[in-house]
Amino acid sequence: MPGHRLDEKARRAMQDLLREGESLNTRASYQSALRYWAAWHALRYGSQIALPLSVECVLQFVVDHAQRSTPQGLVCEMPPSMDQALMEAGYKSRSGAPSHNTLVHRVSVLSKVHQVRDLPNPCRDPRVRELLSRTRKAYAKRGALPQKKDALTRDVLTRLLETCDDGLRGRRDRALLLFAWASGGRRRSEVAGADMQYLRRLPSGDYLYTLAHSKTNQAGIDAPENHKPVLGAAAEALGAWLEASGIGEGAIFRRIRKGGHLGEPLTPPAVRNIVRERCELAGVDGDFSAHSLRSGFVTEAGRRNVPLADTMAMTGHQSVATVLGYFRAEAATGNKAARMMDDGEAPRS
Repeated sequence: MPGHRLDEKARRAMQDLLREGESLNTRASYQSALRYWAAWHALRYGSQIALPLSVECVLQFVVDHAQRSTPQGLVCEMPPSMDQALMEAGYKSRSGAPSHNTLVHRVSVLSKVHQVRDLPNPCRDPRVRELLSRTRKAYAKRGALPQKKDALTRDVLTRLLETCDDGLRGRRDRALLLFAWASGGRRRSEVAGADMQYLRRLPSGDYLYTLAHSKTNQAGIDAPENHKPVLGAAAEALGAWLEASGIGEGAIFRRIRKGGHLGEPLTPPAVRNIVRERCELAGVDGDFSAHSLRSGFVTEAGRRNVPLADTMAMTGHQSVATVLGYFRAEAATGNKAARMMDDGEAPRS
């Protein structure tokens, strides 16, 4: 099947992107998007992709992947045979149109390729921008909102912790969950990359963990907010895990092999799997992932009316709008402005 190989120009653009982005997750998503573009282009036009792409090509990509309302229901312009070929080659996991977020991401990656290569950027053409804008509004009118993972707030997290026994695996999972949640809702990559060289025991028995590198600090700039406190129950759980495991250097959270032997450091997907396994053991209903620890921390902070600046200092967010985007509906119920009818008699004018 054609489309398995990128041409040299696209390959160089991809390498530029890989060098530019330090996050492994970002690298993987960029590479996946570019491979998809190459495969789609080969099937749609019968030729290998070559940059710069035309505006018409990008418009075709959008209408091939964006659903629109018709008397026959929601449809897109992707031919069924082409859709099937992309699935069989492993470029798609299921038939039909992708989510709106996936479509926008793939167009954004293509735009970045043209930008770093200093090529005419078809994604900046007014026709493309207008089509994407109207497409977003069309999806919103249909109620096709982005689906977010459920938040692991304190009450839900407590149920997960109750499934952790005092065996080695139970101690590890308890320490991992509390470390990730209580230190500000760490990302799964940050949990997997947590290392003893950045952990300091305080005289109180608590810990201070220095987050030397993160998604929002890829340059490793030293700043006061890099130091994340691990206190109380989280510190106790972490201390119990380190004592039981005998870990004194290297990765803090590691795989446990048969017989209780420590293995290699956990991977980011392994952190996600631990969250899901503990949710299943606890009988918790919902769509949870490792990111639920982060959104749960922010949501709980909203419930308790923790000042936004304090919350952001813990999470490491740099954008207020981004932090507010994590707040779930239950956090909004603590808004005092929603209870003005319950405060007794209104002031007289």
